[in-house]
Amino acid sequence: MPAFHPSLALRRPQRFLPSVWDALIFSLVIGSMVLIALGGRQTFEPLAEAAKTPISLSPLMLPEYALRTTLRMLAGMVASLVFTFAYGALAVKSRRAEIVLVPLLDILQSVPVLSFLTFTVTFFLGLFPGSVLGVECAAIFAIFTAQAWNMAFSFYQSLKTVPRDLDDVANSLRLGSWRKFWTLEVPFAAPGLIWNAMMSMSGAWFFVTLSEAVTVGNTTVSLPGVGSYVALAIEQKNLGAVGWAVLTMLIVILLYDQLLFRPLVAWAEKFRVELSVGNAPPPSSWLLDFIQRAELARRVWRPVGDGIEFIMRLRFSSKVRAPQAVADVWSSRWFDYVWLGLIVVVGMGAATAVVMFVGREVSIPEAFAVAGLGGVTLVRVLVLIAIASLIWTPIGVWVGLRPRWAAAVQPIAQFMAAFPSNLLFPIVVLGIVRFHLLPDIWLSPLMILGTQWYILFNVIAGATAFPNDLLEAASSFGVKGWAWWRKVALPGIFPYYVTGAITASGGAWNASIVAEVASWGSDRLEAHGLGAFIADAAAKADMPRVVLGTAVMSIFVVLFNRILWRPLFVFASKRLRLD
Repeated sequence: MPAFHPSLALRRPQRFLPSVWDALIFSLVIGSMVLIALGGRQTFEPLAEAAKTPISLSPLMLPEYALRTTLRMLAGMVASLVFTFAYGALAVKSRRAEIVLVPLLDILQSVPVLSFLTFTVTFFLGLFPGSVLGVECAAIFAIFTAQAWNMAFSFYQSLKTVPRDLDDVANSLRLGSWRKFWTLEVPFAAPGLIWNAMMSMSGAWFFVTLSEAVTVGNTTVSLPGVGSYVALAIEQKNLGAVGWAVLTMLIVILLYDQLLFRPLVAWAEKFRVELSVGNAPPPSSWLLDFIQRAELARRVWRPVGDGIEFIMRLRFSSKVRAPQAVADVWSSRWFDYVWLGLIVVVGMGAATAVVMFVGREVSIPEAFAVAGLGGVTLVRVLVLIAIASLIWTPIGVWVGLRPRWAAAVQPIAQFMAAFPSNLLFPIVVLGIVRFHLLPDIWLSPLMILGTQWYILFNVIAGATAFPNDLLEAASSFGVKGWAWWRKVALPGIFPYYVTGAITASGGAWNASIVAEVASWGSDRLEAHGLGAFIADAAAKADMPRVVLGTAVMSIFVVLFNRILWRPLFVFASKRLRLD
């Protein structure tokens, strides 16, 4: 036997010389830091100075405007991700919290971005008086409201459908709530969450024209960005500037697709629930390949990754134990009644405050008329969601089951989702005026242009996460045609479809403010509906009517979700789990 083990022998230390991959990675990191510094240098300027700087329609200013807009959207994405983890986990872990948080999420996604801006600008300006930072925070918060609800719904849906066998394994290993969250629940939700994050990032472009023009008293501060550029181009009827804005949006979307979302999609592929290996190649990313080949860069950033992994793997063994009497009261049924009663009292108090505030200037007949406008918008939403579902569900399944097609469609769908409908106002307005068309009908498609992609993205995410072994089983049993759709495809992607349909319907309600009022220079068309009512009230700074329109929209959305979408979601989470 040898006198010592070979592993104890002295070895020459390996030298890790910088490679071309390391140079590319460090160039991207340093370049990102420089761009962030350049984009944020005007954030702390006085508000009066910013108001004096006009927005220029010169194409040479678009790179700077695109940088400012992208940084706001990334800041909103970070805030949305933190909100998603906290809100979704609390809604799933606590039954009593779920009673409040899920309907509250319905309400929050129904509140228009314009309404959020109307009431939050004063708050943020009070936090940072006389500084551009207050206006920036208001714009980022508006972008956050256009991103967070979709991501929270996706994460909540994923946590509700975690396979029971995986949950049982985590419990048998006694991972604890914190470690189980990062080891099982977040990885299981990662594929769908990343696709919805892409959709949220692109969907925020739809409202960027509203978020970057903030009114303070009689002064409107237009933050430098693509949204304010587009708003000015529409106001001045400058088709050339609109074309430059569309080209800039396409370039920005392609960049953050390649540098951010494509690596995340390829990385999240390892979290798919599979019992067999498929024949299709997995998603790939040239940036992820660079990172994996850059050994020096990996060694430099490894301590950061180890620190994050250490935090995620912490095991909190000690639990705070309440006295037995308190525990009995907390778990008793009558305390559930107390909790529900408290929710009813708070809800009635909020409703009373809204009624008293609105009732000062709005009569009862006008309130009923506004409810009728809500019914008109509801019909539009129902028809448009049904049409979008029939079109994009089969396309999404076909694309999601083919990774190469999914990689090719991803940036195209992102661009179409990000394309603001107000860029189509010139064509729509001129066409309606020229052919004497009815605005109530022909303005309606603008509501679904930006939100139909929620359905497509979620269906693609569901088809991408579909276990390959189930597809092989269906193929071996000869399940084809309509039977394959009814017994395999539709049940497999149904939880994802419901999530996409919920957010698409909420987004359509939100988009009605932009879609039911279209303008091109001095030409203005208006359809009858709740969105047009809220847009007019916000333009006149009529707070009681803004509150009335927002409350009516929230009631319609919540009732619609309670009657249709929520029962479908419960059915999907109980009967269509991957167990």
